[in-house]
Amino acid sequence: MDIFLYVFAALFSVINPLGTVPVFVGLTSDESISERNKTSLLTTINVIVILIISFFAGTYLLKFFGISLNALRIAGGMIIVTSGFALLTGTFSKHKGMKNKRVQKDLDKREKFSLTPLAIPMLAGPGSISLLITFNQKYQTTTSIIYVILAVLAVGLATFLILRSSHYISKFLGASGINAISRIVGFIVISIGVEYISAAVISILKTINV
Repeated sequence: MDIFLYVFAALFSVINPLGTVPVFVGLTSDESISERNKTSLLTTINVIVILIISFFAGTYLLKFFGISLNALRIAGGMIIVTSGFALLTGTFSKHKGMKNKRVQKDLDKREKFSLTPLAIPMLAGPGSISLLITFNQKYQTTTSIIYVILAVLAVGLATFLILRSSHYISKFLGASGINAISRIVGFIVISIGVEYISAAVISILKTINV
C-alpha cells in the first residue's frame, strides 16, 4: 500500500491535471456537455495507455540505448524540476509549448484533441514518462507492479474526474485559485525531481568510493 500511495502522489503531482483545467476549458468551450465528457474519457484513456506502455517498455528502452538507471534518474529529475519550476513561476503553458503561435493556431483549428495536446504533452509528458521508467527499474516484483498499475489507474480516474468537472472547477476556483494550487504542486514536483537527482548522485559516489 505504501508503494501505491507513493506512486500515486508522485505521478499525480507531476501530471498535475488541475494545471490542465484552463487549457481544457478553452479547448472545449464550444462543445456540449456530452462532448466534453467524451473528450475527458478519451483523454484519460490515452494518458493511462501511454503511462502503462512507458512503465513496461522502460527496461527495454534503457537496454536498447545503453542508458544506466542513475543517468535516467538525473535526466528525469532535471525534467521534473523544470516542470515544477514552470508550475511555480506560472509559465506551465509556455513550458508545455502551448504559447507557441503555430501550436496555438493548430489548437484553434483542431477538432479532436484528446490525444494531442491534452494527453501529450499536457498530461503524459516527459516528466511522467521518465518517472514511470524509473519506477520500472525500482519496482520489479509482481506485487509492486500491481500496485504501480493500480496507482496509474487511480491517477487516471482522478484526472478524468477533474477534466469532467473542469468547467465547474474553473468557475469555482477562478484563474487565481487554479494558479495558487499549481504553484503549491510545483513546489512538490521540484522536491520530487531533486530527490531523484540526489539519489542518483549518491549512488554514483558510492560506486566511485568502492
